[in-house]
Amino acid sequence: MTGERPAYYVLGYGEDFGLTALTESLSRPGSATDPAVALGFAQELADQSEGEEAIELGEDARRLLASELPERVLRTVWLASTGNVFDPTGHGMTCREWLERISEVSTARLRRDKPSYTPPPVRPVRDVGRCQAVVAELRATAPALVGASALPDLVDALERVVTGADGDLGMRLFLRALKAHAVPVPYGQYSRLVALGWQFGFPPGAVHDGLVITWPPVSAASRQGINGDFGLSRLARQFTAGWHYRTPRGAVAAAAKADGYERPPGSEAAVLLEDTRRVLDTGLSDDAITVLWLAATDRGYNIDRFGIGGREWLEQVVEVCEEHLNQVAPAYVPAARPPATGAGDEVLREIRRMSPLAAGTVVSPAFHPIEGTTVMEALEQVTTRVDPDLGFRLLLRTVEVLQLPLTEEQYMRYEALAGRFHYDEDHVHFSVNHLVQRT
Repeated sequence: MTGERPAYYVLGYGEDFGLTALTESLSRPGSATDPAVALGFAQELADQSEGEEAIELGEDARRLLASELPERVLRTVWLASTGNVFDPTGHGMTCREWLERISEVSTARLRRDKPSYTPPPVRPVRDVGRCQAVVAELRATAPALVGASALPDLVDALERVVTGADGDLGMRLFLRALKAHAVPVPYGQYSRLVALGWQFGFPPGAVHDGLVITWPPVSAASRQGINGDFGLSRLARQFTAGWHYRTPRGAVAAAAKADGYERPPGSEAAVLLEDTRRVLDTGLSDDAITVLWLAATDRGYNIDRFGIGGREWLEQVVEVCEEHLNQVAPAYVPAARPPATGAGDEVLREIRRMSPLAAGTVVSPAFHPIEGTTVMEALEQVTTRVDPDLGFRLLLRTVEVLQLPLTEEQYMRYEALAGRFHYDEDHVHFSVNHLVQRT
């Protein structure tokens, strides 16, 4: 990314790109056995996104070519990035000559759309702060990287790319070396690498995909890394009108896998399972569960019209979550969440304050309407008999579905409750900020 171009994620990249996307392709077993096949991979990459990806590919190659790095360094980082699968010197070329061929592939693709295209001068990223941060992470991983790779002076070669050629490409070549050699990366360092990647404009996938991350244990009690809604209330939100999965179980499976890049695999499934099991284990009536689901989804998935009871549906949700957790986190043990002392009474008061407004509304007025009063009664039950936390999240969802106006004082109380439950700071804002009647 140069100073004149937007961040890579703004340009639409969701995963790795440029020279490191090419080396990732070449690192797959059996991918490249000779220069012609390897150049074919470069041509395919350059042709993606109607030729736009040729820009990053050519820029990366020319940044290395414009540097004063010796052949030894270039060959070392190339081999590390490809996992030693394709060595240009084994085919009568220096690494510089090979990079020139890649640059030519990029230029040829761009000239198909603009015959007069001439590669601009390279603008390497040499921001001191970012480059020093990459070097610090490289040195932190040095013992494990040296132990995993037979390449001599690999750490020194990568550091020289960062400091002597380009911090952006150096960071990505460092990541590729970690991935190609399956070097375990502690969760704390992974979090730093993601944050550093954002500074370079990388999409999270450029850091995450293929990296061997040592995740902490999955814990449903932890809210760290959750953005916005979660658990059963989030699942219901995803079943509003227009959900596109072929089957309801398919939609649940997709929700259970939505951990994002910052949470251990299985985190969302664990939180969803915790919510769902708690509802089922407390003896809440089938009718109350059905009302809560239909209201929270705004009748997006009408289980009652398919002859499915609320309990039966939640049991299916439990099955999907357990199947996913058995695959990605077989050692998962549910963890009890510390209670928010006094929060139950506060949530109950907020529900009752909204009940008069809800009394004059219905969920889905045009199709099997559900009285707002019925929904508020079910919310009281889930708050007093199941969990105030879940009751509050479903209250927020109900206020959003029924479009009930809020005062600024109510909104402030909602934010305070969200803090008690350790929600993400945007949780309440995203759900109901647009309903606040400001004077």
